Amino acid sequence: MIVAGVMSGTSLDGIDVAIVDIRRQRGRLRVVPIVFESARYPKAVREALLAVSNAMTHTATIARLHFLLGELYAEAIQRASRRITPDLIGMHGQTIFHEGQPVEYMGHRVRSTLQIGEAAVVAERTGIRVISNFRERDVAAGGQGAPLVPLADYLLFAREDANRAALNIGGIANITLLPPGVAPEKVIAFDIGPGNMAIDELVRQRTDGQKQFDRNGAIARKGKLHERLLAAMLGDPYFKMNPPKSTGRERFGREFVNGLIATGVSFEDLIATATEFTARSIALAVPAGVELIASGGGVHNKWLMQRLTELLPKGATLQSSAEYGIDPDAKEAIAFAVLAYQFAKKQPGNLPSVTGARRPVLLGKDSPA
Repeated sequence: MIVAGVMSGTSLDGIDVAIVDIRRQRGRLRVVPIVFESARYPKAVREALLAVSNAMTHTATIARLHFLLGELYAEAIQRASRRITPDLIGMHGQTIFHEGQPVEYMGHRVRSTLQIGEAAVVAERTGIRVISNFRERDVAAGGQGAPLVPLADYLLFAREDANRAALNIGGIANITLLPPGVAPEKVIAFDIGPGNMAIDELVRQRTDGQKQFDRNGAIARKGKLHERLLAAMLGDPYFKMNPPKSTGRERFGREFVNGLIATGVSFEDLIATATEFTARSIALAVPAGVELIASGGGVHNKWLMQRLTELLPKGATLQSSAEYGIDPDAKEAIAFAVLAYQFAKKQPGNLPSVTGARRPVLLGKDSPA
């Protein structure tokens, strides 16, 4: 089956479309990448999304963005489908709120997550069946609705004779542990903490939006590490929590960054410290002797990758997923193509050992062509 996976992550960079051929062979899924394209959000759209992400805002703004993103997703899919037409689309949507841990609300303990981008618009514009809203059913089943990429990590990278871990450094960094011969129901995976999120927000704020990220870690290289601030950042209670756990912009987004800026530490030193924060928090989550396979936008930050390599525990190695035939920028979009395939085949898409759900469940909502 030819499936297009569509992903727009917490970094709010834009829309990734990965078209893959998915087939079941000898009891396992075989995923072959065909096309990958990325479309950046227009600046005004990105600013609007930042404004509504983990913020109290007017419902009209969210409703308009919900349908506008449907149009933008459809355009991105149509561009990526010039050479081959997918049979199915798996669309993650844009997360604007995610609460992994339950909170007391109006007399009830609730978890919540919200992704926008109207699937009906995408189905109408493309004429292709769309599966969307993957996180909600896992939350309803008692899970955290995240991370959902580990099923694809397992299918792509797990081997009988290899001790591996899949690392994705997007806005949030997450890891999937894949010891030799691990069964899918025994996979452990979790959100580590911020990946690019704090670095990008610092750059965006301190350059008045003229820059969106620290290209190759150039700013971080110039800065001096602020050890006391770094120790306080690494002391966040989230890092002491046991999996299942997930996090996002609500914890490490704009308010977190505003707190860093309020310390009065210089811009370059803040970027250096935030980059080291990401590298150290990831290194602390990596087991010794593991073959670490990295993907996500963070792999392009050469300074971050250098620091992570230097900090890894004994015997651990680090390579880009490109070395395994998977474009590091495409992996998350590929993951949602896999989840759409699972839905179409009426197979569960979550791993309860990862999300904490009570049982495996079918993930997604169907918008027929």
